[in-house]
Order: sequence, then C-alpha cells, then structure tokens
Amino acid sequence: MVTVVFGARGNVGRHVATGLISKDDQVRLTSREPDTADFPPGAEVVAADLERPETLHATLEGAERVFLYAKPDGIDGFVAAAESAGVRHVVLLSSGAVLQSNAERNPIARMHTVVESAIAESGLEWTFIRPGMFATNALWWWQKSIRDEGAVRVPYADARTAPIHERDLAAIAVTALTEPGHRGHAYAVWGPESLTLRQQVRHIGEAIGREIAFEVISAEQAREELSQTMPSIGVEAVLAGWKAGTAAPPQVSTITEEITGRPAHTFAQWAKDHATDFR
Repeated sequence: MVTVVFGARGNVGRHVATGLISKDDQVRLTSREPDTADFPPGAEVVAADLERPETLHATLEGAERVFLYAKPDGIDGFVAAAESAGVRHVVLLSSGAVLQSNAERNPIARMHTVVESAIAESGLEWTFIRPGMFATNALWWWQKSIRDEGAVRVPYADARTAPIHERDLAAIAVTALTEPGHRGHAYAVWGPESLTLRQQVRHIGEAIGREIAFEVISAEQAREELSQTMPSIGVEAVLAGWKAGTAAPPQVSTITEEITGRPAHTFAQWAKDHATDFR
C-alpha cells in the first residue's frame, strides 16, 4: 500500500515520512526539487507541486493514502487527481483557526476551510488534524535574537500558549493513516500544558545552557520585529494569539495520548530537541 507524503521536508511532514518508513510502509515523498532534497532512506522521491496539477497524476498513481498540507491554490486539481488515481484516504494538516468564532474573518482560517471543504465534498475519505500553536513557531519568533543577542523581546510576557511539538502532530497523522477508526474525524489538537512566554524562553535557555535576556516591548515594536522573519498574515495571528493568552488560559488537550497511546511532548523537551537551532 503506497502512501504519498506532501511537504515531506517540512517540520511535520518529515516526521510523518520517518514514522511511516519505520512501519515498513511503502512511502512516496514529494518535492519540487527532489534531486536536492534531503529525505530519509527507504522512500521513493518524486517531483510534484500542488499548484501544478499536471504533476500530480503520476505522483498519486497507485497510491491509496495521502498526507497533505493545506494549499488552497490547486486544491481542486489535487482532488481530481486523487479521485482519478483511486486514493482512498487523505489526512490533512489543517489549522485550529477554523474553529474560532471569527473564522470567517480570519485569513488563516479561510485558507484552511477552503481546503477542508474541497476534500469533504469530494468522494475521498478524510481525517483533519487541526492544531493550535506550533512549538516550532518559536524559531520564527526568537531564533535570530537568541543566536545573535542572547535576548528575546515580546509584548506580553505573561501571555499563555499551549505549544504543540511537531512530532506529536506527525504521530497523530501516522496513526490516522495506518490504523482503523480515524476516517471522517476532525481532531482539534492543543498542546499538553499552558505556559507563559517567559516560561517558554526559560526552557530554551535551560536547553542551550545559558540565560536569555527577556525584554517587554510594545505590540507595535513586536509587529515590526516579527515582520522581519514572518509574513504579515502570520504576524497578526501571533500577536492576536498572544494578546488572547493574557485574558484567558489557552486550551490544552490529551488528544495525542488518546490517539497514539503515548503522552505528548512537553515544551521543555521540544527546546532540548531544537537546542542546536538556538545556539
């Protein structure tokens, strides 16, 4: 049984690929530039681009399962190619933004809703994974300032979030792809613990073995700094999430353990796993 993994070089996709290969699944990984991609051994690698439907028919030929990330441009072409190829099950990495009360006004939510709707209205069986705050976002926010200055600047020091380790999202995806009982389910996935931004920075400091200076700045200053490493759509989402985290604790969940049978990773563990990224 062939499983195609799109985004196999991404933070989540690469762990999905590794997890499937460890189960001796026949895995086909995609890349726009497969000759230069650094993929795990034991997988077939093919050239594919979700925005170019003409590349998808050969990619999906003979496949029964797909791990997919949300890409609105070209989603209709993907659905048509998947149905034509006989794909039976798609596991989509979506977003918890689709569950927010203002989803229709949230550009991230709208983007993921377009993809979810196209798949749900097709003849494909599906599982949607809807994560909240990614722990890897900390690389966008703080990697450069920690490396260059040994410092972090944020507008809301005591804002709380519940970061999710990318390995947990991948484990949920692998379980949904390889075990029965997950088709037709949409899983909201929050991290296992609520932490302030100050606590998260402290965990990173402990992981790299040095204290990180912590400075509180204005939201406008934070917007300017985040814009140097993130697209504007992401900057506004992050600032809104942080501000919300000052008013109420974020949702946490045990969904990773419920689905995979093992506890979710803590942020402290994520920081240890990514210590070299901050050194």
